[in-house]
Amino acid sequence: MQIANLNINLPQKKEEEFLKIDFSSLFDFDFKEHKTLDFALDLESIRDDEVYDSKLFSIANSFDDNSKKVLTISEDLEKPLIIVNKLKNSETLYTNNLLINVKEGVKASVIEVFTSNLNNSTILANRTIEVEKNSSLEYVKIQDISISNSLIFSCKAKQDDKSNLEISNFEFGDGFCVNSFENKIDSLEVNYELNGLNKLRNSANSSTLVKTTHNNQSSRSNINYKNSLLDKSRAVVKIRSIVTQTGLYSKAFQNCNSILLSDDAVIFAQPFLEIFIDELEASHGTTTGTLNKEQLLYLQARGISKEKSYEMLLEAFENSIKNNIKDEKIKEFLEEYKKESFI
Repeated sequence: MQIANLNINLPQKKEEEFLKIDFSSLFDFDFKEHKTLDFALDLESIRDDEVYDSKLFSIANSFDDNSKKVLTISEDLEKPLIIVNKLKNSETLYTNNLLINVKEGVKASVIEVFTSNLNNSTILANRTIEVEKNSSLEYVKIQDISISNSLIFSCKAKQDDKSNLEISNFEFGDGFCVNSFENKIDSLEVNYELNGLNKLRNSANSSTLVKTTHNNQSSRSNINYKNSLLDKSRAVVKIRSIVTQTGLYSKAFQNCNSILLSDDAVIFAQPFLEIFIDELEASHGTTTGTLNKEQLLYLQARGISKEKSYEMLLEAFENSIKNNIKDEKIKEFLEEYKKESFI
């Protein structure tokens, strides 16, 4: 069974959205079977009639008959809800689609882990996040799949008036991963934050595609990515923010910083603003470099070894994303996180 044989319009490397992303090895692989990866929670299923900008959503939907599970959060959560997606068989194509609905006035946190220690398996995961009026959700996704495995993660956000959605995306695995985040902000006074850390090693390959559209007044989006790349790892980060004529007094910020820790590491970063009004605040920027040599020398001059100085500066760079998380219990989870606990 090959994804390339599906009767759908698959992403092509030559398309602007997917430029620099090569799907051929994934789409042409002959999987032994397809399975739906179940959730540990007892959830109802509904039909998925959503309209998505990215083609990536259609891949998982084509396998699951356009259906998805529904997780409804109707009261405040004292601690984060943890969802673990563990691949169980090699050479298997998994799908699981989920709608997370946070009811009006509710505050919640969700952590979702994608992990594997197998060979040549893939998970196609669609996520729709609905945050109702005056509600708040911190959503953290951790990708930690092994080499030769793949994850296609597609996330669409829908926010009502005065809602808050903060997404943190951590890429730790060695496999092939493509993330898509889209948010059409059609409501008033919405806050949307997306923070990401690509900590890639070996031959890990991770791509992130972000599209945010401001269609209503006084909304705020802040997209912030850090890339820490070693060995032959490769990252693509494409951020597109659109402020339409009805998005008056919006704030749209983008930032992408990369540290290349080897000569073979590769980063392709493309922040992009598309603005149709003057009444707004907006900024975007990207930097690429190595660890600051002056800072390294400064630490060594105070008796800290070269290796320890290197670790301290790299940790400070990477922790700037973790420090954006508000929920202290999520921070504790990240500090204690070990892949071995979930495989």
